[in-house]
Amino acid sequence: MSMIVSVNPTNGQELARYDLHDDAHVDGALTAAAEAQKKWRKVPVEKRVSLLTEMAKALRAGKSKYAAMVTREMGKPIAESEAEIEKCAYNCDFYAEHAPKYLADEVLPSNATESVVAFDPLGVVLAIMPWNYPFWQFFRFAAPAFAAGNGAILKHANNVPECALAIQDIMKEAGCPEGLFSTILVDASKVASIIADDRIAAVTLTGSTEVGAIVASQAGKALKKQVLELGGSDPFIVLADADLEEAAKVAVKARYINVGQSCVNAKRFIVEESVADRFVELFVEGVSKLKIGDPMERDTNIGPMARGNLMSGLHSQVEKTLAAGATLKAGGRPIEREGFYYPPTVLDNVKPDMVAFCEETFGPVAAIIRVKDADEAVKLANQTEFGLGSALWTKDMDRARRLARDIDAGAVFINGMVASDPRYPFGGIKRSGYGRELGVYGIREFVNIKTVWIGPAK
Repeated sequence: MSMIVSVNPTNGQELARYDLHDDAHVDGALTAAAEAQKKWRKVPVEKRVSLLTEMAKALRAGKSKYAAMVTREMGKPIAESEAEIEKCAYNCDFYAEHAPKYLADEVLPSNATESVVAFDPLGVVLAIMPWNYPFWQFFRFAAPAFAAGNGAILKHANNVPECALAIQDIMKEAGCPEGLFSTILVDASKVASIIADDRIAAVTLTGSTEVGAIVASQAGKALKKQVLELGGSDPFIVLADADLEEAAKVAVKARYINVGQSCVNAKRFIVEESVADRFVELFVEGVSKLKIGDPMERDTNIGPMARGNLMSGLHSQVEKTLAAGATLKAGGRPIEREGFYYPPTVLDNVKPDMVAFCEETFGPVAAIIRVKDADEAVKLANQTEFGLGSALWTKDMDRARRLARDIDAGAVFINGMVASDPRYPFGGIKRSGYGRELGVYGIREFVNIKTVWIGPAK
C-alpha cells in the first residue's frame, strides 16, 4: 500500500489520493516532536493554555469548512458535523480554563519541610484515532495533553486523510510550536515500530476492541503507557415506572446519532415486559420520522455508513439475529441507492444468545430485549464483554442510585443519554478498554505523578 484513497460514502466515488509518508518523513516528525516537547514542558502551564484558546478560535473560524470535510469523508449529517467541531472548541476552552488547577502541585500531609505531588509531562504521545468522530476524538485527547506539556503524533484512520491533514493545519494556525505536533499518513503495519521508538513515551487509541488488543500488546512489549477507548454494546434500560414518551424519544437519538456509528451509542434496549409493547410502539414511531438522505442537507438524520464493508457486516448481523427468531419492526436491508446506506432498523424480542445482543452492532440497528423486572435488566445489561456507557430510566431515584452501582460500565446516565463531556471522566472497563479521557482524570493520564519530598536543610 503506497497511497491512501479517500472515498465519499454518499456515492462511493473517490475524493482524493494521498501518498503515504515514507520512513524518513516519519523519523523527522518524531525527532522534531521530541525536541520541541523538551522546550514545551518548561513553559508554565498558565502560558501553555494560550495554545488551547487559539485552537478553539481556529476551529470556530473554520467550522463550516471542517464540518463539510467530515461529512464528505465519513458521511455524518452536516448538522452533527458542525456540532462536533463546536464541541472540540468547547473542550479546548474548558481545559484552557481548568488545566492550571488540575495540574497544580498537591500538598501532602508530612513531617517533612515540604511534601507535594507534581504532575510532569511524559513526552510525545502517539494518538491513533478513528474515523467516526475524526475531529472530536483527536481534540478530546489533544487539549489536555498539550496543556500538560506533552507533544503528539497523530496516526489517523486511513479513510479520513483530509480531516487528518486539516488537523495539522489547525494546529499550525493556532501557533503550535514547530514540530510539537505532526500528522503522519502511514499504513497500520508501521504502527508497531513507531510505538517501540524511544521518542514515543505513550500511546492513546480510540478504536475497535480487536485493534486495541493489538496496540496494547505492542505498547506493553515496549513498556509504554496506554489509554484505550474501545468498543461498546451499551444497555439502555427502561423500567416500568419510566417516562416512556421521553425515554423513547431520547432512545431514538441515542441509537441513531452518527448513523449509529459510535462506541457509546445505545445498542441494547432492555425493557420491562409490562411496558415493552408501548415503548416499542413509541420507539418505532420515532424511528419512522427519521429522514434518510444526503448528509449535506440540513434536515437529514440518517446519511450513509462510512464504508461499504461496514454496511455489509452490519446486515449480516441483522440476518443472523432474525434467523435466530428476533422480530423485525423496521428496516432490515440495505437501501437500493448509490452509496452505503442502511436504514434505521429495529429488532424486537432479541435474546441473549443472538448476534445483536452478543456482538457490537456498529451502525443503525437497535436490539430490544424484554425482561421481567429490574434485577433481570441489570443482569442482562452486565452480560456482555463490554463496559463503556449505560443508561437507566426510572422515576424512583433511590432505586436508580442503587442500581447504578450494580451496572458494570464506565458511566451510568440516569434518565438521559450517554455522552462525553469535558467536565466528566470518560472511558470503559472490561473489553471496552482502560484509562480515562476528559475531566481531571483525563489530563492526568499522560503525566508522571511525582512525589517530591523535602527534608530540613542541615
